[in-house]
Amino acid sequence: MHLTLEQKKRFVADGYLHVPAVVPQPMVETALRAVNHSIGHVGMTGGNPARFTTDAFCHELRESAWITDIFNKTPILALAEELLGPGNVQPIQSVQIAPRFPLPLGAEPRPDPGHLDGIGGGMNGMAKGVYRRSFTLFAVVYLVDVPEPESGNFTVWPHSHVEFQDYFRQVGHEVLSQGVPHIKLTRAGIMVTGKAGDVILAHHQLQHAGGHNVSPHVRHALISRIRHKAIETVGKDAYTDIWRGEWEGIAALTGNG
Repeated sequence: MHLTLEQKKRFVADGYLHVPAVVPQPMVETALRAVNHSIGHVGMTGGNPARFTTDAFCHELRESAWITDIFNKTPILALAEELLGPGNVQPIQSVQIAPRFPLPLGAEPRPDPGHLDGIGGGMNGMAKGVYRRSFTLFAVVYLVDVPEPESGNFTVWPHSHVEFQDYFRQVGHEVLSQGVPHIKLTRAGIMVTGKAGDVILAHHQLQHAGGHNVSPHVRHALISRIRHKAIETVGKDAYTDIWRGEWEGIAALTGNG
């Protein structure tokens, strides 16, 4: 499985790419069984209410082979290398298990304004005022079919990675110490539909959200934050130069070749 030139161009322009049928169905079903068992028999936070909301479900599975193999033993890392360059992708050691449950009956969904990762809010494992760029690329895998919008879809704002680059060049990335910035974007958010086994690859600086869910089903997904081996070298400079140093596979398309 390889990315086409057109797919690579689309990733550069939009900041994300939806690739269907990447993870084999038996692996999807094994991971889904483990997740559903954890939710039903282990419960929220694994019995430890001191954990932050990002670890609300399936904390004990984050480093299990049933979950990490979804990324390490499928074409996902090879696809990531086509963007970041051969040999530049660090193996996945921990995965976020991210169910999105239906809203209560009668509840009116409120639009999610979206966010960037790595900004401390006091309840996400990071103190307020702290921000960091700890990964290069999202990989989001659907474990169930998500055929319609408003079903807890992973939601992206195309081209927002470029617009945030322009914003940070004007005001400085230090503005992130004040919390999640909300800027006027030129394109509306897209609720990504797809099937179990599909993967969504997204730039670290793309505005995104876990969308609201008014369907009768739980949206199950796994999220891996993929790191380039040189991420510590590039550091926060990537906020204002989004293709700097970590995107050798598409350097010719980004102007850094």
